[in-house]
Amino acid sequence: MFNGLDHLIIAVEDLEKATKNYQLILGAPPVWIGGHKSLGTSNSLFSFQNIYLELLAASGEGIGADLVNYYLKETGEGLIGMVFETEDIAIVNKSLQQKEFLIGEISEGEGINTANKQIRKWKNLFLPPELSRGIFSFVIEHTAGHLPKPNDIDASSPDKLDHVVINTNDADGFIEIYKDIFNIHLALDKTIEHWQKRMLFFRLNHTTIEVIEQQDDLPPSDKMWGLAWDVKDIEKAHQRLLGEGVEVTPIRKGVKEKTLVATVKSHTQNVPTLLIQHLD
Repeated sequence: MFNGLDHLIIAVEDLEKATKNYQLILGAPPVWIGGHKSLGTSNSLFSFQNIYLELLAASGEGIGADLVNYYLKETGEGLIGMVFETEDIAIVNKSLQQKEFLIGEISEGEGINTANKQIRKWKNLFLPPELSRGIFSFVIEHTAGHLPKPNDIDASSPDKLDHVVINTNDADGFIEIYKDIFNIHLALDKTIEHWQKRMLFFRLNHTTIEVIEQQDDLPPSDKMWGLAWDVKDIEKAHQRLLGEGVEVTPIRKGVKEKTLVATVKSHTQNVPTLLIQHLD
């Protein structure tokens, strides 16, 4: 159904400040700074091998600004959205309708780069609450223009997203949606005994959607939590961040064998952030 995980969205209060912070963490400037006038939002985009990251702020009036302001009021800055890419959004729409989900109309979107006036266009299909379960999520088909890819990524900077972490209180329901309806590959389903938590690992376009279950008596819901970025040289990344005044923990062995990790503790706009180097 989906070609990949297109991008992730972080809601921010001050776009300029958040962009500077993420430029420090990621070691590269955004490839796009623009806006969606009809939605009342502005954004900056950071591009990687397998995904792009969007910082989104309210800058006017519209449904987009209302969405950002809602999340800022309810939970503060942080991860709010996950967007799936398709080559044919009409087929996705038809498939979900055949499964008897109440899907809205396909909408048109447009973004303008404030630096060079470049225009990108796309089609959106927003997912209903029974599929999104608290995460702002939609399907996108890019139709015109393209997002620049970064060149010559330094070994101290992330080159791709290793995984995104989502919390859920209903792992079985999550599987029904992401595996059975979205057809995303469920690579692993296991319980971590010393944590007493069930974990799911979905694989999509060279990244992982890691889901951690914490059961409760509330209705089924999911919430985006954190990001783990792959770096080629974590020692260089650690030194670079400390030199930029970013707070980061000492390097340590990761939970996964043959990995080294460090946690970024500042400049993240409330997004738990991990750097990871795979040693094999």
